[in-house]
Amino acid sequence: MIMHRENLKDVQMCTKADKLNNVQASEICERGLEFYARFLKGHSINQECPECLTRLGLLRRTEDGRLVAIPPGLAAGSLVRPMEAAIDRQQHALDAVRTSIQRAEQVYRDTYREDGVQAARVISGADIISTTLASAVESCQEELLTAQPGGGRPQELLAKALDTDLPALARGVRQRTIYQHTVRTHSPTLFYVEQISAAGAEVRTLDEVFDRIIVCDQRIAFVPDPGEQRSQTALAIEHPGLIRYLVGMFEHAWERATPLQYSPGAHRPPLLADETRRSVLQLMVNGYTDEAIAGRLGMSVRTVATHVRKASEIFNSRSRAQLAYLIAKAGVLDEGIDP
Repeated sequence: MIMHRENLKDVQMCTKADKLNNVQASEICERGLEFYARFLKGHSINQECPECLTRLGLLRRTEDGRLVAIPPGLAAGSLVRPMEAAIDRQQHALDAVRTSIQRAEQVYRDTYREDGVQAARVISGADIISTTLASAVESCQEELLTAQPGGGRPQELLAKALDTDLPALARGVRQRTIYQHTVRTHSPTLFYVEQISAAGAEVRTLDEVFDRIIVCDQRIAFVPDPGEQRSQTALAIEHPGLIRYLVGMFEHAWERATPLQYSPGAHRPPLLADETRRSVLQLMVNGYTDEAIAGRLGMSVRTVATHVRKASEIFNSRSRAQLAYLIAKAGVLDEGIDP
């Protein structure tokens, strides 16, 4: 049978269907309504019956091929009952999953509980850590706190973070993040900040961040294991007292941090160079190497060396030891004078 392009389009529209446990639900199209009205009035119709009418059971064919109109109420019964049964099965399956998860949750908590106090558990493997963190953020309902030291983060990690952070913000989760000042010149991080800030997140920066931390709803916290390879091992903490302690550390840092606001077309936010240089020199005076200073402040060794060199030029020092002596003698770091 050859069908006109217009008729084929109508059939495609009226056979649009969703599947629920093999039950199809069609939508009636305008051509189907017109056909149905003319058929009920007994008009002679010289065109193909729209498929939506037969799918909905409004018109049925007899054994000899004739069409018979079925009252919509009767047609609905044969369609709705299987759908209701499918929905009922889905609801029972959902209830069974929830019950099973609750029972497993109790076993899980009992396993990691010592003398009535829930202990931290170790998560090993970068992929497992990433999946666990993503699941925690996806289940977050009220507040998400994160501290990310080390300067700018890799672009692929920021893209993954957007996939979980933006839906959380859309759910009404309050997100606060602390970075180091050095991210103010890191384009991928600034793009990430732009996206989450537009969705309602707050971002601030410090010269030095205590350590990496993620806290979801003050219910579970994730920190790196200081005794292991940091990228491969993390600790999941659910002890209420420990979580309160970590949140207190975060809040103290948050109060001292400087807001980072970045929007499309805006100039890069200032790096806070004077504060950063003061932090570099303070660590240098305390005896840290350039490599150690770079690791703590989330910058390159070359940037640290540049700050030290500029300070040496200002104080006209000939060595690192002399520079440390002159800075201490001048009281620059104590008095907050810009070096």
